[in-house]
Amino acid sequence: MPALLVQHHKPGFYFRVLEEGEVQSGDAIMKVSDGPAGLTVAQTDALLYLPGHSGDQLQRALTIPALREGWKGSFRAMLQEEEQGVRKSGNAGLSSSSEPPPEWPGFRRFRVARMTRESRSVMSLVLEPEDGLPFSPALPGQFIVLRMRPTPDSPAIMRNYSLSDRPGSDHYRVSVKQEVNGAASTYLHTQVKQGDVLEVSAPRGSFTLLPGSGPVVLLSAGVGATPVLAMLHALAAHSSSRQVWWLYGAKDGRDHPFHQEARALIQGLRRGQAHVRYSRPRAEDQIGADFDAPGHLSSVVLQELGVALEADFYLCGPTSFLRDLTAGLNAWGVDGAKIHTEILGPAESITPGVVNASAAQPHPPAGPAGEGPQVSFARSDLAVPWSAKFASLLELAEACDVTVRWSCRTGVCHTCESGLVSGSVSYQPEPLRRQPTAICSSAARNPEKRLSLTSD
Repeated sequence: MPALLVQHHKPGFYFRVLEEGEVQSGDAIMKVSDGPAGLTVAQTDALLYLPGHSGDQLQRALTIPALREGWKGSFRAMLQEEEQGVRKSGNAGLSSSSEPPPEWPGFRRFRVARMTRESRSVMSLVLEPEDGLPFSPALPGQFIVLRMRPTPDSPAIMRNYSLSDRPGSDHYRVSVKQEVNGAASTYLHTQVKQGDVLEVSAPRGSFTLLPGSGPVVLLSAGVGATPVLAMLHALAAHSSSRQVWWLYGAKDGRDHPFHQEARALIQGLRRGQAHVRYSRPRAEDQIGADFDAPGHLSSVVLQELGVALEADFYLCGPTSFLRDLTAGLNAWGVDGAKIHTEILGPAESITPGVVNASAAQPHPPAGPAGEGPQVSFARSDLAVPWSAKFASLLELAEACDVTVRWSCRTGVCHTCESGLVSGSVSYQPEPLRRQPTAICSSAARNPEKRLSLTSD
């Protein structure tokens, strides 16, 4: 129904109260003036939710003083996309993602050229295309998806790993932490050897280094260093004159990957500074050589170090690390638009109207297994066969306790948009604006072949 209403230009908008008073049935409604742009509510709604808008219409809409800043921000994003002539993977007005379309669909075969031990639990793999053909460099901070089959008769598993070195056109490097009982990480650490071939997706992700001349703060903990290390490589490769802070937290020296690599990159920057903290340093870990101080990183530590309040902050690490630092930065007064985060795992659910939502780990749905194509939720580490008893991929995800994001549930708002790595689906109903490299989970059903998603 929401899709039909929007499609037929009957959006049913609410009014905003400008002056409180009594309103009752039977009162007359009188139009007192026309807006400066000459656009109706239905036309303005269609600009955001329906295809076929023009730059001139967007410019006119931005002159409407009554529009809330959220709408204006959406129209500015759409206008910028129009002017740049670059089509992103989603609706620029409805998504905060600035992710460009991936260079190729599905997977390519890459050979493991080198393997390097970075710390007690982290191993780096350098991957080169088996066919030798070049590819466009990834954006610093993006990730790739690996599809692996630990045994010939086992189902394929998919994991996404951030690229961890300077973006180039001849190889990718991923750095993988071996997790306890982690099927994929254990396979990569113990079974994969130099010369083996892995299936690799094109780079994806919107957690990327933004252009600019202001200060940059790269904040990470554990293996969360990987995407911000790629950003550090990019800054060093261009001899950036920006003030750059490398701030890192680890348990101790045995769990401190990229120590010498990061130090060399910072020393190569004219305005580069670093600060490393160990939460539980060993007796042999030396202050001044291995780390700078015991304890954890926090907004108070950043203030003591003299980190610039107006910097762009890039954070990657465990959920608690991101939660505490983001709250601290907000309390310090950092502009929320300058805080960029990448969580190690799926994002939190956005489920309007739902309280006390389940916190269970993702699992196969209850009841008999489906007989359809395999659906893989990459970030939730779950693959299950499709069952026709579900009306959409969104319903399947909810039955599996996969963290999901939704609002309209009919393909209008794009809140449930998911990155499509491989496979295809049919829709019922058809989304108002179909995207080439993403799917609307609330309207997507009937997966064809094998379906692989990344944005759950």
